[in-house]
Amino acid sequence: MLSREISRAVEAAVFKLLGETSSSQANNISVSLERPSKLEHGDYSTSIAMQLARILRKAPMQLAFSIKGSLEQNDVLKGIVRHIEVVSPGYINFFIDWEKWSRASFKLPTASKEKVLIEHTSINPNKSAHIGHLRNACIGDALVRILKRLGYQMEVHNYIDDLGNQLADTVVGILHEQIKGEHTRFGDFCWDVYAKVNQSYSADPDLAEQRTHVLHSLEQGDGNLSWLGMLVAEKIVREHVEEMRKFGIRFDLLVWESNIVREGFWDAANELLKKTSYFVKETEGALAGCWILKPPAVSEEGEAKLGEAEHRYDKVLIRSNGILTYTAKDIAYHLWKFGLIAKDFTYAPFSEGLYTTSKTGGAKPFGRADMVINVIDHRQQYPQMMVKQALEGLGYTNQASKLRHVSYGVVSLSPMSASQLGISITDGKSSYAMSGRQGIGIKISDLLNQMVSVIDQKRTAQDGVSSVTVATAAIRYYLLKYHLQTEVIFDMQQAMEINGNSGVYLLYAYARSASVLVKAAQEGHIGGHMDHFPVLEDQEHALLRHIAYWPDTLVQAGNELMPHMICQYAFELAALFNHFYGVCPILKAEEEKKKFRLYLTKQFQITMKDALETLGMPAPEKM
Repeated sequence: MLSREISRAVEAAVFKLLGETSSSQANNISVSLERPSKLEHGDYSTSIAMQLARILRKAPMQLAFSIKGSLEQNDVLKGIVRHIEVVSPGYINFFIDWEKWSRASFKLPTASKEKVLIEHTSINPNKSAHIGHLRNACIGDALVRILKRLGYQMEVHNYIDDLGNQLADTVVGILHEQIKGEHTRFGDFCWDVYAKVNQSYSADPDLAEQRTHVLHSLEQGDGNLSWLGMLVAEKIVREHVEEMRKFGIRFDLLVWESNIVREGFWDAANELLKKTSYFVKETEGALAGCWILKPPAVSEEGEAKLGEAEHRYDKVLIRSNGILTYTAKDIAYHLWKFGLIAKDFTYAPFSEGLYTTSKTGGAKPFGRADMVINVIDHRQQYPQMMVKQALEGLGYTNQASKLRHVSYGVVSLSPMSASQLGISITDGKSSYAMSGRQGIGIKISDLLNQMVSVIDQKRTAQDGVSSVTVATAAIRYYLLKYHLQTEVIFDMQQAMEINGNSGVYLLYAYARSASVLVKAAQEGHIGGHMDHFPVLEDQEHALLRHIAYWPDTLVQAGNELMPHMICQYAFELAALFNHFYGVCPILKAEEEKKKFRLYLTKQFQITMKDALETLGMPAPEKM
């Protein structure tokens, strides 16, 4: 990468400057590069001299000029940097020689070939999925694409909680509630069943008791209720998997919670935990009779910060009635993910390219990961921490350090979207939370159908990419563009905007570049390699350097597990290209400029396609 070459050169210059200084001083130095917003401040910049000034007690400008002198002798920089300048109060700015850059070969850092197991989507198999679930799936799928692009070996899991309260509620509802109305899908029927039975619980305590009865039956795995639960879950999971395929989201393996419990994975984990001193049975208080996790890694002060009262039930692994908690099963699952227990599942085909854990089947090389990433919303932060601390307490500190929780904010509805669903907005809230128990939310299938209908009405031509493809791209981008911790207030109109920070805007920019290159080819011009660069216009310079920033952005997004960085990059790239297109004539330019601008358009097209595909979006030749 271009930035890596500059960083290495700066590091070499800094260590040369430090000379005989102690290693402790050198260890405090961290070279970072910035991307100046203004062209006159260079293409890259570093403030390392100001950092050194605090350690060496010298003037930043003096140090900056000394570093500059060393950098100007660096052979690698001579091949890519045109000019280095020092500006007050001690910045070192780098101006790239773009003609030399175009002939250089920069590669992404070589990945460690680690196997990364990522778990995402993991929707309760009790009803149709809504857009909150889709945000999880889009984040997870984007991370898979980013890390695969960086060279990691990826394995994608979808965890199916077929022993949980939600499925039990749906089974109780199917047996005891009468639901009228037409439903095109089983999951939509169960959506209404789930809402209805949760309304009935408060008025009928005996009905609420049925949930516990069903939960026991599901966990035991035999009898009528267990079979009914299995059939409901499998039917709904098939609908979920097919729905995700429409958005380009695919999995390698479905892991069923029932297989973890019935095939002895928890038993194996339990034996390990009981050998430690922090897996104990409470004898008094609200948790009397429960087996709980008390990992030594959490101090009393730490507990207070995390909210001990709020999270005390998250520590329970076995309830007083003998039922396992989600956290218990998750600990067993993660021991298997890292290959730390001598057990494995058997696997059977579920659908094309997708396997499932099964009572019958064969062996497959799943699990045994080097790194595990879980995409789960921020409300599950404490249980995820308990899994990490269980690994640490068992002595698996390296694996605990390689367990990463990607948390994110939930999705709520804008007032307009809520109103369209028949929700009262007279209280004037800025957003309205979705609730499966109340039947409030936008089903993914309904959202997609509505957006396709609106797009069909707006389109003047139908010979380009399909309306379904545009709609899925627009939804994906809307759910990915926000910082992970941001609560997304979904608004259908904003998601479909042609201008501004939207997926549709990106698709139009790409299609515009494709149109320019097609017309150029028809006229006999090819936007290929450039032997000589003309003097760059500001719009050309800004676009070219942003194209050069793509590898930096990709690596940073992968290291920090932040897909929104790719979205922000792609939006800025599209905006810069559209500005360049509007200000700089391409096909009508004089010959030298035309050749360069076609080259620049081609570089934009290549880079934008890479960014779009990394986000799981199409690169359409026509819109």
